[in-house]
Amino acid sequence: MLLVTSIIASVLTIIFIKLSFAVIGLRRKNKVGLGSGGYEDLERAIRAQGNFAEYVPFGIILIACLELNGAPWWLVAIPGVALIIGRLIHAKGINVPPPDFSKRILGMKFTFNTLIALVVLNLVWSLYLLFVLEGK
Repeated sequence: MLLVTSIIASVLTIIFIKLSFAVIGLRRKNKVGLGSGGYEDLERAIRAQGNFAEYVPFGIILIACLELNGAPWWLVAIPGVALIIGRLIHAKGINVPPPDFSKRILGMKFTFNTLIALVVLNLVWSLYLLFVLEGK
C-alpha cells in the first residue's frame, strides 16, 4: 500500500490545483487565451504552475518507490513533507510581486535537496534490500 505517498501526492495536487486556478483567474481577468499576453503577474503564475509541474512528478515517483520497497513510513514522510515545503516556498516567492528571489532560491534548494536525498535513499535502500536481505 502507498498510504504515505497517497497523502503527500494529495497535498501536492491540492497545491497544483490552487496554482492552476490562479493562472485561469489571471487569464480571464486579462482576457488572454494563450501565453502571458505581456502581463507580468500572469507570466509569474504560469511559471509557478509550470515549475511545480516539472519537479513534483519526480518527487512523487521516488517517494512511491521508496514506500513500495518497504521503507519505514517516516523515511517516506520526511522527504515528502520537505518537498511540500519547498514547493510552497517557491510558489510564494515567484508569485508575490516583485518576485522574492530569496524565497524562490530557498524553495528550489528545498526541492533539489529533497530530490537528491530521495535518489540517495532509494539507491541505499534498494541496495540494502538487494545485497543484505536477499543475501540471507
